[in-house]
Amino acid sequence: MIWQVELIILILIIICAFAAIKVRDLLSAALLLGAYSFLMCLAWAVMGAVDVAFTEATVGAGVSTVFCVAAVFHTTRRTKD
Repeated sequence: MIWQVELIILILIIICAFAAIKVRDLLSAALLLGAYSFLMCLAWAVMGAVDVAFTEATVGAGVSTVFCVAAVFHTTRRTKD
């Protein structure tokens, strides 16, 4: 595959990972982890592991993100920081 595409995907994966760690809002962190999982899905597909990419897309980017967002919406905010 084209190495430039792989490099762009890798850089975006690293940016999403650091952003998910640094962000203070739980909803933003959950959505960034969903984006991270989707980018990992693209990385697996580029490497030729289509079955792993499909599993990552359904479980990682799909179901886990929905569960995390639902859990965030069921919590309450105690402080205003």
